[in-house]
Formats: sequence, C-alpha cells, structure tokens
Amino acid sequence: MFKKIIKGSRKHSKSDSTDASSRPPRSGNTGSDLNPNLVVNHASRPGQGAPPSTNSSSPMVPPPMCAVEPLPLLRDTPVSERQNLFMRKLQICCFLFDFTDVLKSAREKEIKRQTLLELVDYIQSGSGKITEICQEEMIKMVGINIFRSLPPASHENTGQGASDPEEEEPYLDPTWPHLQIVYELLLRYVVSSDTDTKVAKKYIDHSFILKLLDLFDSEDPREREFLKTILHRIYGKFMVHRPFIRKAINNIFYRFIYETERHSGTGELLEILGSIINGFALPMKEEHKLFLVRALIPLHKPKPIAMYHQQLSYCIIQFVEKDYKLADTVIRGLLKYWPLTNCQKEVLFLGELEEVLEATQFAEFQRCMVPLFRQIARCLNSFHFQETAAICGIHLFSHF
Repeated sequence: MFKKIIKGSRKHSKSDSTDASSRPPRSGNTGSDLNPNLVVNHASRPGQGAPPSTNSSSPMVPPPMCAVEPLPLLRDTPVSERQNLFMRKLQICCFLFDFTDVLKSAREKEIKRQTLLELVDYIQSGSGKITEICQEEMIKMVGINIFRSLPPASHENTGQGASDPEEEEPYLDPTWPHLQIVYELLLRYVVSSDTDTKVAKKYIDHSFILKLLDLFDSEDPREREFLKTILHRIYGKFMVHRPFIRKAINNIFYRFIYETERHSGTGELLEILGSIINGFALPMKEEHKLFLVRALIPLHKPKPIAMYHQQLSYCIIQFVEKDYKLADTVIRGLLKYWPLTNCQKEVLFLGELEEVLEATQFAEFQRCMVPLFRQIARCLNSFHFQETAAICGIHLFSHF
C-alpha cells in the first residue's frame, strides 16, 4: 500500500513539471517565476495586491512605442488625459533618424518635428502644469537627442594641422531640423514660470550640466548660440548650481590653455562669464580674483585668441572696473603673455591695454609703469606698430 502511494506521488510531480515546462513564459522579469508569491512593485505602476491609486489622472510611463505614428493633438484631448498623451508624444521624440539621406524616413521625421513643435507650444503657453514624472521623462528625451558624440573637427578628418578657424567654413549639423526644436523646448522649460526649481534640479543636475558644457565644443555656431542662452538661464534660475557651473567652465579653460589650444565655444562661454562678472558683489570674493589670475589672464596665451578676444577683453575690463586694485595684476598679466612674433595678436593686446588703462587709477599705474613703458618702447621700434604704440603712449600721458 505504501509503495502505491509513493508511486502515485511521483506521477503527480512528473505531470506538474511537464505542465510547467509547456506553459508559455510570462512577460516581464522572468526572475519572478522563482517565487510565485513575490510581488514586484514598479515605480510606474502599482504592484499586485496593492490598493489602486486614488488619483486616476496621475500619468504612468507608457509601454515603448515600436513605430512613429501621429497622435491626437493635446489641445483636442480632455484635460484628464493630456499628461498621458504628453508622455506618449515624448516617446515619439526619442526616435533618432539619419539625416544624411533626406528622403529616408521622411514621413517619420516630419511627425517627430510636428510633435516637438507641439510640445514647445504646450510648455510655452502654460496650458497645463506638467507633472514631475512628465518633467523627468522630458529631460530624458532632451538628453537622448542632444547628448551625442560630436563629429571630429575638419582638420582632424584630413590629418592636417589645424587651420585658422576664421578661414574655415562653419560646420552645420544635418540633424538641426530636430535639434533646434529640442533646444527650444529645453529653453522654454527652463524659463517657464511654472518650472519649480526644487523639482527641476533633480533632473537638470551636475551630470546634465557637464554634458551640456561638453556640447559647447560643437562646430555648429547655431548650436553654440542656443547652448549659451540655455546655460545662462540655468545659471540665473538655479542658484544651487552656480558655483559648480563656474568651476566647470574653469576646467574647460584650463584644458584649452594648457592642453588642446582648440575649443569652438570659448567665445560663448566668455560671453556668459561677462554677464556673471557684471553681477559680482563687492568686496569681490577671493575665488573670483583667483579665476581672473588662473583662467582669464592665461587665456591670452593660445594662438587662436582672435576668435574670442572681444569677449575676453570685456571680462577683463569688468574686473578692473569692479575693483581698480586689480589693474596692476591685469597689466602685468598682459605683459607676461605679450606676443613676440605675432603682429595681429600684438595689435589686439595694445587695444586691450588702452581700455584697461582708461579704468586704471594713478596709484595702480605707478606700480607697473616701468615694465609697461619698456614694452611700449619695443613696440615703437617695430615698423608695424609705430602708429598704434604711439597712440597708446599718447593715451597714457593724457590719462596720467
């Protein structure tokens, strides 16, 4: 009798294992099959056995879309359904296309472009305050589109030495029809009065800002212009990020000065800094003075200074006008990096020196006048700069 019972139980277990192996696998995490009583709660949906959400309008991350298809307009959708539709539209905008072939996926490209334009209009109009999860997904979508490996510089493709950037044709990114609208969406989100910085700073964080700064090396001037505006707005709105942004820009300058001597966005970064320096409170912090000495003044060293000298000169003058005691430091810095053989660069230095002297007081001038007049004398002995140096000398005597 006992043997029959044991035999029957073995047949039972065999049939159970056969049923289990023929059953189709469940979708989702197959690891949950190991314990049928285990409940996995996902952030995007309530777990099994959990009470249903009382807020039916709370949006959830929709399942991934397999293809780009047009969706209903947000303005034609009931308010209670707009957030979910907003999320689905963000998914459309996550699709990336090859723009080297204009005709390839032309329909899908246009659907994405129109969807991006609609999202920009929705954020700009303030039709409805988007939820936190929508903000998170939107910043993810922005990152998918804009954070990418930049193409190598034109001289790197040929293996030749770097030519004068002023003589090069500007590179125009073929994906700009989509990139431009993505940047516009990010800008509208940052400047919107509905954007709560306490929420937004979770997604526009240090990692996001560093990746944004990396894009300043883009050779497309249209992209750098958008980046300049967006970073400036982020600096103004997110006070918690201000020291980090200044430090990150410093690091870009250090690498440019002492390693690469090539960076496409130096002028744009200096333009942002010019506005920042203008807002420095007095007395000036030691951190800001160190930035002048360690970053701005050494920026006179690289060869392609002509590409950003106007913005650099403005930043330098801002410092001297804020604190006249810095004039001696600035003038001696200019003399330290004074060009010996580059005629065009020397003309730039003379022009900047003249502007610095206009903001310099006599006591500070006395400290550096001996090395300064020696340099002007050397310029007067140069055939190319006699007129320019003479004008600079005349201004010296007229000021003091």
